[in-house]
Amino acid sequence: QLVESGGGSVQTGGSLRLSCAVSSVTFSSYCISWFRQSPGKEREGVTAIYTGVGSTYYGDSVKGRFTISQDTAKKTVYLQMDSLKPEDTATYYCAAGLIGAGTWFCGRRFGEKAAFPHWGQGTQVTVS
Repeated sequence: QLVESGGGSVQTGGSLRLSCAVSSVTFSSYCISWFRQSPGKEREGVTAIYTGVGSTYYGDSVKGRFTISQDTAKKTVYLQMDSLKPEDTATYYCAAGLIGAGTWFCGRRFGEKAAFPHWGQGTQVTVS
């Protein structure tokens, strides 16, 4: 089970931090990806982390502005979002998949919805 938190409203240029708490026996060797979806658009994978190892991957639209990280003791993945833009407005979802697949697959497939069978409920981010 994945539970997101931390969404809200912020002005352009502001920051937010999202959290994704993972309920599982272990926390290693998961590809945890953050997706976002705004009305009328496809769900987009923006960043991912391969838990345990901590390898991170970013889409071009967020590179340099968003930072994904993990706290293995808390079994939580964070998404620090800085320099937010109105086009970042969306519902943000964390998803888990590619369990045991390795960092290469996580980096190549973090944007593929079909690769992630486990999803959180989503949290809204609004930038105005």
